[in-house]
Amino acid sequence: MHYTPLIFISLITSTFLTAGTIASKPMNPSLVVYNGNLGLVHERRSMQLDKGKQALIYNDVASSVVADSVNITLPKGVTLYSQQYRFDQINAQKLAQAHLGKHVKFYIKTGRDLMYKEGTLLSASSQAVIKTSNSEIYTVPTSALIFSEIPKELITKPSLVWNIDAPKASKSTMSMDYLINNISWQSNYVLNLHKNSADLNGWITINNRSGKTFKETKLTVLAGDINRASRPVNRRYMAKASMALDSIQTVQELSHEGYHLYQIPFKVNLANNEKSQIKFLDLKNIPITRKYKVHTSNPFYIQSEQKYPVTQYLVIKSLEKPLPMGTIRTYSKEGETTLLLGESSINHTPKHEKINVTLGKNFDLIVKSKLKSNNSDRYFNDTKVTYEVTNRSKESKTIELLVPFVKHDNAKTSVTTSQSHQYKDGNTLAFNVTVKADSKKSFEVHFRAKRQ
Repeated sequence: MHYTPLIFISLITSTFLTAGTIASKPMNPSLVVYNGNLGLVHERRSMQLDKGKQALIYNDVASSVVADSVNITLPKGVTLYSQQYRFDQINAQKLAQAHLGKHVKFYIKTGRDLMYKEGTLLSASSQAVIKTSNSEIYTVPTSALIFSEIPKELITKPSLVWNIDAPKASKSTMSMDYLINNISWQSNYVLNLHKNSADLNGWITINNRSGKTFKETKLTVLAGDINRASRPVNRRYMAKASMALDSIQTVQELSHEGYHLYQIPFKVNLANNEKSQIKFLDLKNIPITRKYKVHTSNPFYIQSEQKYPVTQYLVIKSLEKPLPMGTIRTYSKEGETTLLLGESSINHTPKHEKINVTLGKNFDLIVKSKLKSNNSDRYFNDTKVTYEVTNRSKESKTIELLVPFVKHDNAKTSVTTSQSHQYKDGNTLAFNVTVKADSKKSFEVHFRAKRQ
């Protein structure tokens, strides 16, 4: 076990004269990344304590730590008095201030040459004041000071300092949870389309700007917007989630308190200031169905002829895996050329749910509506509309034609047509129209509805 020595800090009260040591490497660390640039870090580390009052420095904390969110658990009997967040970004002024009363070297210019001297640093504001061994006083810019080392009281990495009292010297462990900002996630998918099937690859992208590097860390992403005033996911639940990672080889979806968790089944490395993509899904030969859909205008507001583009999309009837919200990009091949067919967004989707993947507008399919007659009066809207579906492709196609039309269970509405139809909901009438290759098909619909 490698340990990082913990140093005494002059800003801590003088009663904390000793320091313990804490392991430089955590044991089985875990990270939960939320929507909204928020992460929850959980770590356990070995440590060695001296007897009595002492200072512990945890110098591996993220610079974006939410300091008042830290939840630390120390061994039984150890008293925690206070905590500070320290990060001394080194500059000439801080180095000079840390050397007050100490022996320093400096130089002065003599023409084109430099003369080097030594003395005790008395002051270091805009100018440094140094007294030499023969009682000469020099005033020089702080940039003329020469330092041989960085004083131990300066903490050059983001650190948490805990002031504690231990009843005895011991080797033990500590655990802690804390929130960090500036870390986020999103999921993206690649769908490689074949004739009647497709392969689906899933990637989770972590954007880590938190100021901390995570090594060999168990990763969970949470879908949902939490109230920042609420407590984070409790540690008991996190322990169960961590154990589950050891026994599964696929992304596991868990529902917890109205949120959905997606656990990555392997440990990850996330460098600071870097986007990391983690492949979490690889499904082969998924059955797919091609669908074509068009939304038309309200039949009572058609004035003349209208033309509508037809949207083409793929339907995945069911998957055994849950999919976090993200973008699906669909590709196919024409000979040796790879083509992007379209991009589609999906919401958080549990397993066994139907997924519609939108591609774009179909070039060969066109739908037209034309008002044939309007016999509306002060009591009823009454129109006859002709729909024409054109298919210029080399294959027969079935197009779902959707018409906005409110359904009532009494005589207030009626639909008369030879074309088969059904209501998708109480406000949408659906016609499934099959058209042979390179041909057209027309049908007439009589709509009647009582005025409100």
